[in-house]
Amino acid sequence: MTTLQTNTILAESGVAFGTSGARGLVEQFTPDVCGAFAIAFLETVKAEFQFGAMAIAIDNRPSSYAMAKACAAALKQKGVDTIYFGVVPTPALAYAAMERNIPSIMVTGSHIPFDRNGLKFYRPDGEITKADEQSILGLSASFESLGELGELTTHGEAAQEYVDRYLSLFDTPFLKGKHIGIYEHSSAGRDLYQPMFEKLGAQVTPLERSDEFVPIDTEAVSEEDQQKARDWSALYGFDAIFSTDGDGDRPLISDEKGVWLRGDILGLLCAKQLGAEALAIPVSCNSSVELSGAFKHVERTRIGSPYVIAEFDTLSKEYASVAGFEANGGFLLGSDTQVNGRLIKALPTRDAVLPAIMLFAATASGKSVSELVADCTERYSASDRIKNFATEKSKQIIHAYTGNESALLSQLGFEGVTVESVDTTDGLRMNLTGGDVVHLRPSGNAPELRCYAEAASHGKAVELVNKVLSNVRYLSLQGL
Repeated sequence: MTTLQTNTILAESGVAFGTSGARGLVEQFTPDVCGAFAIAFLETVKAEFQFGAMAIAIDNRPSSYAMAKACAAALKQKGVDTIYFGVVPTPALAYAAMERNIPSIMVTGSHIPFDRNGLKFYRPDGEITKADEQSILGLSASFESLGELGELTTHGEAAQEYVDRYLSLFDTPFLKGKHIGIYEHSSAGRDLYQPMFEKLGAQVTPLERSDEFVPIDTEAVSEEDQQKARDWSALYGFDAIFSTDGDGDRPLISDEKGVWLRGDILGLLCAKQLGAEALAIPVSCNSSVELSGAFKHVERTRIGSPYVIAEFDTLSKEYASVAGFEANGGFLLGSDTQVNGRLIKALPTRDAVLPAIMLFAATASGKSVSELVADCTERYSASDRIKNFATEKSKQIIHAYTGNESALLSQLGFEGVTVESVDTTDGLRMNLTGGDVVHLRPSGNAPELRCYAEAASHGKAVELVNKVLSNVRYLSLQGL
Protein backbone atom coordinates (compact mmCIF):
# COMPACT_ATOMS: atom_id res chain seq x y z
CA MET A 1 0.00 0.00 0.00
CA THR A 2 1.15 3.52 -0.80
CA THR A 3 0.51 6.39 1.61
CA LEU A 4 -1.04 9.42 -0.09
CA GLN A 5 -1.84 13.01 0.89
CA THR A 6 -5.28 14.36 0.06
CA ASN A 7 -4.18 17.84 -1.02
CA THR A 8 -1.51 16.46 -3.34
CA ILE A 9 -3.91 14.01 -4.99
CA LEU A 10 -6.58 16.67 -5.47
CA ALA A 11 -4.17 19.28 -6.81
CA GLU A 12 -2.98 16.83 -9.45
CA SER A 13 -6.44 15.50 -10.35
CA GLY A 14 -7.65 18.33 -12.55
CA VAL A 15 -11.01 18.27 -10.73
CA ALA A 16 -12.32 21.64 -9.57
CA PHE A 17 -15.30 22.98 -7.64
CA GLY A 18 -18.01 24.65 -9.71
CA THR A 19 -21.17 26.44 -8.65
CA SER A 20 -22.36 23.31 -6.87
CA GLY A 21 -19.90 20.53 -6.15
CA ALA A 22 -16.71 19.17 -7.65
CA ARG A 23 -16.88 18.41 -11.39
CA GLY A 24 -14.56 16.72 -13.84
CA LEU A 25 -14.11 14.04 -16.46
CA VAL A 26 -14.91 10.51 -15.34
CA GLU A 27 -11.30 9.48 -15.97
CA GLN A 28 -10.17 12.16 -13.50
CA PHE A 29 -12.25 10.64 -10.70
CA THR A 30 -9.94 7.73 -10.01
CA PRO A 31 -10.54 5.71 -6.82
CA ASP A 32 -7.77 7.61 -5.06
CA VAL A 33 -9.17 10.99 -6.13
CA CYS A 34 -12.61 10.01 -4.84
CA GLY A 35 -11.02 8.75 -1.65
CA ALA A 36 -9.06 11.98 -1.21
CA PHE A 37 -12.23 14.04 -1.58
CA ALA A 38 -14.12 11.86 0.92
CA ILE A 39 -11.39 12.05 3.55
CA ALA A 40 -10.74 15.77 3.10
CA PHE A 41 -14.48 16.37 3.47
CA LEU A 42 -14.57 14.12 6.54
CA GLU A 43 -11.76 16.05 8.23
CA THR A 44 -13.36 19.38 7.33
CA VAL A 45 -16.74 18.59 8.91
CA LYS A 46 -15.16 16.83 11.92
CA ALA A 47 -13.83 20.22 12.98
CA GLU A 48 -17.41 21.40 13.63
CA PHE A 49 -19.61 18.33 14.10
CA GLN A 50 -19.68 14.99 15.89
CA PHE A 51 -21.09 12.01 14.00
CA GLY A 52 -20.56 8.29 13.66
CA ALA A 53 -21.49 7.65 10.04
CA MET A 54 -21.74 9.30 6.65
CA ALA A 55 -24.45 8.87 4.00
CA ILE A 56 -23.76 8.33 0.28
CA ALA A 57 -26.09 8.18 -2.73
CA ILE A 58 -25.69 8.24 -6.49
CA ASP A 59 -27.37 9.17 -9.76
CA ASN A 60 -27.81 6.85 -12.74
CA ARG A 61 -24.53 7.62 -14.48
CA PRO A 62 -22.52 4.51 -15.39
CA SER A 63 -19.53 5.74 -13.36
CA SER A 64 -21.35 6.75 -10.17
CA TYR A 65 -21.46 3.44 -8.31
CA ALA A 66 -17.71 2.87 -8.59
CA MET A 67 -17.10 6.38 -7.29
CA ALA A 68 -19.40 5.72 -4.34
CA LYS A 69 -17.52 2.52 -3.52
CA ALA A 70 -14.22 4.43 -3.53
CA CYS A 71 -15.59 7.10 -1.18
CA ALA A 72 -16.93 4.41 1.18
CA ALA A 73 -13.62 2.49 1.15
CA ALA A 74 -11.67 5.62 2.04
CA LEU A 75 -14.04 6.49 4.88
CA LYS A 76 -13.72 2.95 6.20
CA GLN A 77 -9.96 3.51 6.54
CA LYS A 78 -10.82 6.33 8.97
CA GLY A 79 -13.28 4.21 10.93
CA VAL A 80 -16.40 5.89 9.55
CA ASP A 81 -19.37 3.72 8.58
CA THR A 82 -21.28 4.42 5.38
CA ILE A 83 -25.06 4.41 4.92
CA TYR A 84 -25.56 3.85 1.21
CA PHE A 85 -28.98 4.98 -0.03
CA GLY A 86 -28.49 3.89 -3.65
CA VAL A 87 -30.00 5.86 -6.53
CA VAL A 88 -32.07 8.71 -5.09
CA PRO A 89 -32.48 12.42 -5.83
CA THR A 90 -29.88 14.70 -4.29
CA PRO A 91 -32.45 16.47 -2.06
CA ALA A 92 -33.62 13.07 -0.78
CA LEU A 93 -30.08 12.27 0.34
CA ALA A 94 -29.61 15.71 1.88
CA TYR A 95 -32.91 15.50 3.76
CA ALA A 96 -32.23 11.99 5.10
CA ALA A 97 -28.74 12.94 6.24
CA MET A 98 -29.90 16.15 7.91
CA GLU A 99 -32.62 14.22 9.76
CA ARG A 100 -29.88 11.89 11.08
CA ASN A 101 -27.52 14.78 11.81
CA ILE A 102 -24.75 13.26 9.69
CA PRO A 103 -22.81 14.51 6.65
CA SER A 104 -23.34 13.06 3.19
CA ILE A 105 -21.82 12.76 -0.28
CA MET A 106 -23.86 12.68 -3.48
CA VAL A 107 -22.12 11.19 -6.50
CA THR A 108 -23.56 13.10 -9.44
CA GLY A 109 -22.65 15.29 -12.36
CA SER A 110 -26.16 16.77 -12.34
CA HIS A 111 -27.01 17.83 -15.91
CA ILE A 112 -23.56 17.63 -17.53
CA PRO A 113 -22.76 14.89 -20.11
CA PHE A 114 -22.20 11.28 -19.00
CA ASP A 115 -18.44 11.41 -19.73
CA ARG A 116 -18.21 13.72 -16.71
CA ASN A 117 -19.24 13.27 -13.12
CA GLY A 118 -18.99 14.99 -9.78
CA LEU A 119 -19.39 15.01 -6.02
CA LYS A 120 -21.70 17.13 -3.90
CA PHE A 121 -21.01 17.46 -0.19
CA TYR A 122 -23.45 18.10 2.64
CA ARG A 123 -22.69 18.97 6.24
CA PRO A 124 -25.16 17.77 8.88
CA ASP A 125 -26.83 21.19 8.58
CA GLY A 126 -26.93 21.41 4.78
CA GLU A 127 -24.74 22.27 1.80
CA ILE A 128 -21.08 23.02 2.33
CA THR A 129 -19.92 26.62 2.06
CA LYS A 130 -17.33 28.10 -0.27
CA ALA A 131 -14.98 28.17 2.73
CA ASP A 132 -15.54 24.43 3.17
CA GLU A 133 -14.63 23.90 -0.48
CA GLN A 134 -11.28 25.63 0.03
CA SER A 135 -10.67 23.57 3.16
CA ILE A 136 -11.34 20.33 1.27
CA LEU A 137 -8.90 21.24 -1.50
CA GLY A 138 -6.17 22.47 0.83
CA LEU A 139 -6.42 20.01 3.72
CA SER A 140 -3.52 17.59 4.10
CA ALA A 141 -4.61 14.21 5.43
CA SER A 142 -2.93 10.88 4.78
CA PHE A 143 -4.61 7.69 3.56
CA GLU A 144 -3.64 4.47 1.89
CA SER A 145 -4.05 4.05 -1.84
CA LEU A 146 -7.30 2.20 -2.48
CA GLY A 147 -7.14 -1.38 -3.69
CA GLU A 148 -10.09 -3.63 -4.45
CA LEU A 149 -13.40 -1.93 -3.66
CA GLY A 150 -16.13 -3.76 -1.77
CA GLU A 151 -19.80 -3.82 -2.73
CA LEU A 152 -22.28 -1.56 -0.94
CA THR A 153 -25.54 -2.56 0.75
CA THR A 154 -28.46 -0.34 -0.26
CA HIS A 155 -30.76 1.19 2.36
CA GLY A 156 -34.15 2.34 1.07
CA GLU A 157 -35.18 4.74 3.82
CA ALA A 158 -34.09 7.98 2.14
CA ALA A 159 -36.44 7.55 -0.82
CA GLN A 160 -39.47 6.87 1.37
CA GLU A 161 -38.70 9.69 3.79
CA TYR A 162 -38.40 12.13 0.89
CA VAL A 163 -41.77 11.14 -0.56
CA ASP A 164 -43.42 11.22 2.88
CA ARG A 165 -42.12 14.78 3.36
CA TYR A 166 -44.60 15.92 0.71
CA LEU A 167 -47.42 13.42 1.11
CA SER A 168 -47.76 14.44 4.76
CA LEU A 169 -48.82 17.97 3.75
CA PHE A 170 -52.16 16.89 2.31
CA ASP A 171 -55.19 15.07 3.75
CA THR A 172 -57.01 14.68 0.44
CA PRO A 173 -55.89 13.61 -3.03
CA PHE A 174 -55.91 17.21 -4.25
CA LEU A 175 -54.68 16.23 -7.72
CA LYS A 176 -57.80 14.17 -8.47
CA GLY A 177 -58.89 14.90 -12.02
CA LYS A 178 -55.41 16.00 -13.13
CA HIS A 179 -53.39 14.09 -15.73
CA ILE A 180 -49.65 14.47 -15.31
CA GLY A 181 -46.94 13.12 -17.57
CA ILE A 182 -43.62 12.08 -16.02
CA TYR A 183 -40.67 12.41 -18.39
CA GLU A 184 -38.52 9.81 -16.61
CA HIS A 185 -35.39 9.54 -18.84
CA SER A 186 -32.49 8.66 -16.48
CA SER A 187 -33.48 10.87 -13.55
CA ALA A 188 -32.37 9.64 -10.13
CA GLY A 189 -35.93 10.06 -8.83
CA ARG A 190 -37.79 8.39 -11.67
CA ASP A 191 -39.01 5.48 -9.50
CA LEU A 192 -40.51 7.87 -6.93
CA TYR A 193 -42.51 10.39 -8.91
CA GLN A 194 -45.30 8.28 -10.41
CA PRO A 195 -46.43 6.63 -7.14
CA MET A 196 -46.11 9.94 -5.29
CA PHE A 197 -48.33 11.89 -7.69
CA GLU A 198 -50.76 8.98 -7.88
CA LYS A 199 -51.13 9.03 -4.09
CA LEU A 200 -51.95 12.73 -4.41
CA GLY A 201 -54.79 11.76 -6.74
CA ALA A 202 -53.39 12.36 -10.21
CA GLN A 203 -53.58 10.12 -13.23
CA VAL A 204 -49.97 9.60 -14.25
CA THR A 205 -48.47 8.54 -17.56
CA PRO A 206 -44.74 7.67 -17.54
CA LEU A 207 -42.78 8.81 -20.58
CA GLU A 208 -39.52 7.74 -22.20
CA ARG A 209 -37.49 5.96 -19.52
CA SER A 210 -33.91 5.54 -20.72
CA ASP A 211 -31.28 2.95 -19.85
CA GLU A 212 -28.64 5.39 -21.09
CA PHE A 213 -27.83 8.57 -19.19
CA VAL A 214 -29.61 11.64 -20.58
CA PRO A 215 -28.06 15.05 -19.68
CA ILE A 216 -31.12 17.25 -19.16
CA ASP A 217 -30.22 20.93 -18.66
CA THR A 218 -33.27 22.73 -17.26
CA GLU A 219 -31.83 26.14 -18.22
CA ALA A 220 -31.15 25.21 -21.83
CA VAL A 221 -33.80 22.70 -22.86
CA SER A 222 -32.97 21.10 -26.20
CA GLU A 223 -35.16 21.63 -29.26
CA GLU A 224 -35.81 17.89 -29.21
CA ASP A 225 -37.16 17.97 -25.67
CA GLN A 226 -39.24 21.05 -26.42
CA GLN A 227 -40.88 19.23 -29.32
CA LYS A 228 -41.40 16.08 -27.25
CA ALA A 229 -43.37 18.02 -24.65
CA ARG A 230 -45.62 19.61 -27.26
CA ASP A 231 -46.24 16.25 -28.92
CA TRP A 232 -46.96 14.47 -25.61
CA SER A 233 -49.38 17.17 -24.50
CA ALA A 234 -51.25 17.03 -27.79
CA LEU A 235 -51.42 13.22 -27.64
CA TYR A 236 -52.40 12.72 -23.99
CA GLY A 237 -54.09 15.99 -23.02
CA PHE A 238 -51.87 16.49 -19.96
CA ASP A 239 -52.48 19.20 -17.40
CA ALA A 240 -48.70 19.32 -16.96
CA ILE A 241 -45.51 17.33 -17.57
CA PHE A 242 -42.99 16.88 -14.76
CA SER A 243 -39.32 16.01 -15.09
CA THR A 244 -35.98 16.83 -13.50
CA ASP A 245 -32.31 16.94 -14.33
CA GLY A 246 -30.11 13.90 -13.71
CA ASP A 247 -29.89 14.08 -9.93
CA GLY A 248 -33.42 15.33 -9.32
CA ASP A 249 -32.70 18.70 -7.76
CA ARG A 250 -33.77 20.89 -10.69
CA PRO A 251 -37.36 20.63 -11.94
CA LEU A 252 -38.53 20.77 -15.53
CA ILE A 253 -42.28 21.36 -15.76
CA SER A 254 -44.49 22.11 -18.74
CA ASP A 255 -47.91 23.68 -18.91
CA GLU A 256 -50.92 22.00 -20.48
CA LYS A 257 -49.69 23.02 -23.95
CA GLY A 258 -46.32 21.33 -23.54
CA VAL A 259 -44.41 24.58 -23.05
CA TRP A 260 -41.61 24.17 -20.53
CA LEU A 261 -41.71 26.78 -17.76
CA ARG A 262 -38.75 28.97 -16.99
CA GLY A 263 -37.28 27.90 -13.66
CA ASP A 264 -37.40 31.37 -12.11
CA ILE A 265 -41.08 31.81 -13.01
CA LEU A 266 -41.77 28.40 -11.45
CA GLY A 267 -39.84 29.52 -8.37
CA LEU A 268 -41.88 32.72 -8.20
CA LEU A 269 -45.15 30.77 -8.31
CA CYS A 270 -43.92 28.34 -5.65
CA ALA A 271 -42.73 31.09 -3.32
CA LYS A 272 -46.04 32.93 -3.65
CA GLN A 273 -48.01 29.75 -2.88
CA LEU A 274 -45.83 29.13 0.18
CA GLY A 275 -46.33 32.70 1.38
CA ALA A 276 -42.59 33.41 1.61
CA GLU A 277 -41.79 36.86 2.98
CA ALA A 278 -38.19 37.16 1.78
CA LEU A 279 -36.23 35.61 -1.07
CA ALA A 280 -32.60 35.11 -2.00
CA ILE A 281 -32.16 34.54 -5.74
CA PRO A 282 -29.25 34.74 -8.19
CA VAL A 283 -28.67 37.78 -10.37
CA SER A 284 -29.71 35.78 -13.45
CA CYS A 285 -33.34 35.42 -12.32
CA ASN A 286 -36.20 37.17 -14.09
CA SER A 287 -37.09 40.62 -12.70
CA SER A 288 -40.77 39.58 -12.62
CA VAL A 289 -39.90 38.42 -9.08
CA GLU A 290 -39.54 41.99 -7.82
CA LEU A 291 -42.23 43.35 -10.14
CA SER A 292 -44.76 40.92 -8.66
CA GLY A 293 -44.78 42.86 -5.39
CA ALA A 294 -45.40 39.56 -3.59
CA PHE A 295 -42.39 39.68 -1.27
CA LYS A 296 -41.18 42.03 1.43
CA HIS A 297 -37.56 41.66 0.37
CA VAL A 298 -35.63 40.12 -2.53
CA GLU A 299 -31.86 39.74 -2.25
CA ARG A 300 -29.80 39.10 -5.42
CA THR A 301 -26.69 36.90 -5.22
CA ARG A 302 -24.04 35.29 -7.35
CA ILE A 303 -25.15 32.21 -9.29
CA GLY A 304 -24.99 28.95 -7.34
CA SER A 305 -26.91 27.50 -4.42
CA PRO A 306 -24.10 28.17 -1.88
CA TYR A 307 -24.49 31.91 -2.48
CA VAL A 308 -28.27 31.74 -2.13
CA ILE A 309 -28.01 29.72 1.07
CA ALA A 310 -25.43 32.12 2.50
CA GLU A 311 -28.13 34.84 2.56
CA PHE A 312 -30.65 32.78 4.51
CA ASP A 313 -29.17 33.43 7.96
CA THR A 314 -29.28 37.19 7.44
CA LEU A 315 -32.81 37.17 6.03
CA SER A 316 -34.09 34.85 8.78
CA LYS A 317 -33.18 37.44 11.41
CA GLU A 318 -35.77 39.83 9.99
CA TYR A 319 -38.33 37.69 8.17
CA ALA A 320 -40.40 34.73 9.39
CA SER A 321 -40.52 32.84 6.09
CA VAL A 322 -37.45 32.66 3.86
CA ALA A 323 -36.86 30.83 0.59
CA GLY A 324 -34.77 30.96 -2.53
CA PHE A 325 -34.65 29.58 -6.04
CA GLU A 326 -32.46 29.65 -9.09
CA ALA A 327 -33.08 30.31 -12.77
CA ASN A 328 -32.67 26.55 -13.28
CA GLY A 329 -35.78 25.97 -11.13
CA GLY A 330 -34.17 24.41 -8.07
CA PHE A 331 -36.10 25.62 -5.01
CA LEU A 332 -34.46 26.08 -1.59
CA LEU A 333 -36.59 26.30 1.54
CA GLY A 334 -34.66 28.45 3.98
CA SER A 335 -36.98 28.24 6.98
CA ASP A 336 -39.54 25.89 8.50
CA THR A 337 -42.85 26.72 6.81
CA GLN A 338 -46.54 25.96 7.28
CA VAL A 339 -48.45 24.35 4.39
CA ASN A 340 -52.12 23.50 5.01
CA GLY A 341 -51.43 23.90 8.70
CA ARG A 342 -48.66 21.28 8.50
CA LEU A 343 -45.01 22.00 9.17
CA ILE A 344 -42.53 21.37 6.38
CA LYS A 345 -38.95 21.61 7.59
CA ALA A 346 -36.36 23.79 5.94
CA LEU A 347 -34.34 22.08 3.22
CA PRO A 348 -31.58 24.49 2.19
CA THR A 349 -30.56 22.70 -0.98
CA ARG A 350 -32.08 22.64 -4.46
CA ASP A 351 -35.27 20.59 -4.71
CA ALA A 352 -37.42 19.68 -7.71
CA VAL A 353 -40.53 18.27 -6.00
CA LEU A 354 -41.63 21.17 -3.76
CA PRO A 355 -42.06 23.68 -6.62
CA ALA A 356 -44.02 21.11 -8.63
CA ILE A 357 -46.41 20.35 -5.78
CA MET A 358 -46.92 24.03 -4.94
CA LEU A 359 -47.57 24.82 -8.61
CA PHE A 360 -50.16 22.05 -8.83
CA ALA A 361 -51.70 23.24 -5.55
CA ALA A 362 -52.06 26.71 -7.09
CA THR A 363 -54.16 25.23 -9.92
CA ALA A 364 -56.84 24.43 -7.32
CA SER A 365 -57.97 28.01 -7.93
CA GLY A 366 -59.33 26.76 -11.25
CA LYS A 367 -56.59 28.29 -13.38
CA SER A 368 -54.41 26.26 -15.72
CA VAL A 369 -50.64 26.28 -15.45
CA SER A 370 -50.34 28.57 -18.47
CA GLU A 371 -52.81 31.03 -16.92
CA LEU A 372 -50.85 31.10 -13.66
CA VAL A 373 -47.65 31.75 -15.59
CA ALA A 374 -49.26 34.55 -17.62
CA ASP A 375 -50.57 36.19 -14.44
CA CYS A 376 -47.12 36.53 -12.87
CA THR A 377 -44.87 37.13 -15.88
CA GLU A 378 -44.00 40.80 -16.29
CA ARG A 379 -40.76 40.19 -18.19
CA TYR A 380 -39.59 37.27 -20.32
CA SER A 381 -36.30 35.40 -20.11
CA ALA A 382 -34.36 33.06 -22.35
CA SER A 383 -31.01 31.33 -21.98
CA ASP A 384 -28.70 29.01 -23.86
CA ARG A 385 -25.03 28.16 -23.98
CA ILE A 386 -22.11 27.35 -26.27
CA LYS A 387 -20.86 23.88 -25.41
CA ASN A 388 -17.17 22.95 -25.38
CA PHE A 389 -16.19 26.59 -24.95
CA ALA A 390 -13.13 26.84 -22.71
CA THR A 391 -13.83 28.47 -19.36
CA GLU A 392 -10.65 30.55 -19.62
CA LYS A 393 -11.79 31.85 -22.99
CA SER A 394 -15.13 32.90 -21.50
CA LYS A 395 -13.37 34.67 -18.65
CA GLN A 396 -11.03 36.44 -21.05
CA ILE A 397 -13.93 37.82 -23.08
CA ILE A 398 -15.74 39.09 -20.00
CA HIS A 399 -12.56 40.58 -18.51
CA ALA A 400 -11.60 42.28 -21.77
CA TYR A 401 -14.95 44.04 -22.16
CA THR A 402 -15.84 44.84 -18.57
CA GLY A 403 -15.67 48.62 -18.53
CA ASN A 404 -15.90 48.74 -22.31
CA GLU A 405 -19.32 47.18 -22.80
CA SER A 406 -20.24 49.42 -25.74
CA ALA A 407 -17.40 47.88 -27.73
CA LEU A 408 -18.69 44.41 -26.93
CA LEU A 409 -22.20 45.38 -28.07
CA SER A 410 -20.75 46.62 -31.34
CA GLN A 411 -18.82 43.37 -31.79
CA LEU A 412 -22.03 41.43 -31.19
CA GLY A 413 -23.90 43.33 -33.90
CA PHE A 414 -26.02 45.69 -31.81
CA GLU A 415 -26.77 49.06 -33.39
CA GLY A 416 -28.64 52.01 -31.95
CA VAL A 417 -28.50 50.50 -28.46
CA THR A 418 -26.44 51.65 -25.51
CA VAL A 419 -25.62 50.18 -22.10
CA GLU A 420 -27.52 51.96 -19.33
CA SER A 421 -26.00 50.02 -16.44
CA VAL A 422 -23.84 47.00 -15.72
CA ASP A 423 -23.98 44.32 -13.02
CA THR A 424 -20.79 42.29 -12.46
CA THR A 425 -22.10 40.28 -9.51
CA ASP A 426 -21.51 37.15 -11.59
CA GLY A 427 -20.31 37.50 -15.17
CA LEU A 428 -21.26 40.56 -17.22
CA ARG A 429 -24.92 41.59 -17.10
CA MET A 430 -25.73 44.56 -19.35
CA ASN A 431 -28.96 46.54 -18.99
CA LEU A 432 -29.65 48.09 -22.38
CA THR A 433 -31.73 51.05 -23.49
CA GLY A 434 -35.31 49.97 -23.95
CA GLY A 435 -35.17 47.59 -20.99
CA ASP A 436 -33.53 44.57 -22.62
CA VAL A 437 -30.87 42.64 -20.68
CA VAL A 438 -27.95 40.58 -21.97
CA HIS A 439 -25.89 38.57 -19.48
CA LEU A 440 -22.75 36.55 -20.31
CA ARG A 441 -21.23 34.14 -17.81
CA PRO A 442 -18.91 31.11 -17.88
CA SER A 443 -20.60 27.96 -16.59
CA GLY A 444 -19.37 26.89 -13.19
CA ASN A 445 -19.82 23.18 -13.97
CA ALA A 446 -18.62 22.63 -17.53
CA PRO A 447 -16.65 24.30 -20.35
CA GLU A 448 -19.60 26.34 -21.57
CA LEU A 449 -20.38 30.02 -22.12
CA ARG A 450 -23.91 30.82 -20.98
CA CYS A 451 -26.05 33.71 -22.17
CA TYR A 452 -29.15 34.95 -20.37
CA ALA A 453 -31.47 37.57 -21.82
CA GLU A 454 -34.55 39.41 -20.64
CA ALA A 455 -37.02 41.38 -22.74
CA ALA A 456 -40.63 42.50 -23.03
CA SER A 457 -41.56 39.36 -24.99
CA HIS A 458 -40.41 35.76 -25.10
CA GLY A 459 -39.62 36.02 -28.79
CA LYS A 460 -37.37 39.03 -28.25
CA ALA A 461 -35.54 37.31 -25.38
CA VAL A 462 -34.86 34.24 -27.54
CA GLU A 463 -33.75 36.51 -30.39
CA LEU A 464 -31.25 38.25 -28.11
CA VAL A 465 -29.75 34.97 -26.89
CA ASN A 466 -29.44 33.55 -30.40
CA LYS A 467 -27.90 36.76 -31.71
CA VAL A 468 -25.31 36.99 -28.94
CA LEU A 469 -24.25 33.35 -29.04
CA SER A 470 -24.09 33.12 -32.84
CA ASN A 471 -21.88 36.21 -32.97
CA VAL A 472 -19.68 34.97 -30.15
CA ARG A 473 -19.20 31.69 -32.03
CA TYR A 474 -18.22 33.56 -35.18
CA LEU A 475 -16.00 36.11 -33.45
CA SER A 476 -14.25 33.48 -31.36
CA LEU A 477 -13.06 31.93 -34.59
CA GLN A 478 -11.73 35.37 -35.52
CA GLY A 479 -9.85 35.69 -32.25
CA LEU A 480 -12.37 37.65 -30.12
